[in-house]
Amino acid sequence: QVQLVESGGGLVQAGGSLRLSCAGSGFSMYALGWFRQAPGKERELVAAISKTYSNTYYADSMKGRFTISRDNAKNTVYLQLNTLKPEDTAIYYCAATRGYYRDYRTYTDWGQGTQVTVSS
Repeated sequence: QVQLVESGGGLVQAGGSLRLSCAGSGFSMYALGWFRQAPGKERELVAAISKTYSNTYYADSMKGRFTISRDNAKNTVYLQLNTLKPEDTAIYYCAATRGYYRDYRTYTDWGQGTQVTVSS
């Protein structure tokens, strides 16, 4: 099991940027993902990165705006959020999986979440 702690959320105006971080331990053994859940909606996979850095996944509405990256030496995964929109408002969670990074069902370890609020 891996412990995950997110940080970097906050309130930002539409068009602005935020950088989320998720720190943990033993990251090199896991693929990592960022999920989000807005009020009244299901949790969705936003972006994911494989264990070997070389493969990434983005949900269609995030392509070109969000960037996921990881630093295994620091046991940290990042999510850069650019050109934010009010509909990006949600709690953002990082998660880890020993399975396939693109399959949301394989994620077994979760952080507590960080709130992102985008004002219009």
